[in-house]
Amino acid sequence: MLKVPEHQVAGHLAIDGKLGPLVDDSGRFYKPLQGDGRGNKELAFYESFSSDTRVPDHIRKYFPVCYGSQLLEASNGSGLLHHLVLQDIVSSHRNPSIMDVKIGSRTWYPEASDNYIQKCLEKDRRTTTVSLGFRIAGLQLYEGKESGYWRPGRKEVQSFTVYNVRSILRRFVSSNSSIGNENSDCSFAPSIYGRSAGILEQLLELKAWFEDQTIYHFHSCSLLILFDKESVSKGSAPVPEIKLIDFAHVVEGKGVIDHNFLGGLCSLIKFVSEVLSDSKESSIKDCVESEKPGICTDNGNCQ
Repeated sequence: MLKVPEHQVAGHLAIDGKLGPLVDDSGRFYKPLQGDGRGNKELAFYESFSSDTRVPDHIRKYFPVCYGSQLLEASNGSGLLHHLVLQDIVSSHRNPSIMDVKIGSRTWYPEASDNYIQKCLEKDRRTTTVSLGFRIAGLQLYEGKESGYWRPGRKEVQSFTVYNVRSILRRFVSSNSSIGNENSDCSFAPSIYGRSAGILEQLLELKAWFEDQTIYHFHSCSLLILFDKESVSKGSAPVPEIKLIDFAHVVEGKGVIDHNFLGGLCSLIKFVSEVLSDSKESSIKDCVESEKPGICTDNGNCQ
């Protein structure tokens, strides 16, 4: 039984008779092959990437598994259409908080038409793409059983300023992330951003590869960041993940480092590091100001 993804935060949605991706209960994500050759290019990238021995094994975990393509009934009722069959990244998460971050200060690809470049440039300037080297393209924050999810609309997301981006990165890892709360406590930052195998460590591992790899240039790709907030609230060990997605505009690197992607990734790392640093300082301050000061550990927690 195919259904509309419950936790899709960006891209084309398969609702109201529109064409979009579908998922099943076995953990697979079915993405319609886009027109104008983009879908075939994305499929070709996955096929090339999966067999490319130059890609280190430890980097492959940051990419969804691709199971090829399959002819399926399109979500808009237009008939049979080829779909990419991918790993459903969120299927292993119960109530995931998800952020879709489009990486790079330039989102068009070298062979794009003048009209396409102009369209991308206008959007890049209107968002934080040019100023930060990345922009938040979509997100959902799980706020608890009663409140459910906070999902800002597309127009609101596209209006995010640098201040908003910094605020969202803080709110993403806060226990008091409800709407209207301007003082995010960032209490989950040490567990999600800072722990061993946390988001920051994963981003740094990805950055180390991009500092050397000249195989591909990733234009208009997104980085998904996700974790289960509920499990962290209950004291369970979190399993935060990052995954690269959307490869319709990947081109050959031809021996040149992908500075556009690398620059945006470094900028995101800087912002995440600042949130983590602020959370540690806040934790130390709480320890000092308490009646019975505890010991502040390296991850910012007080004992």
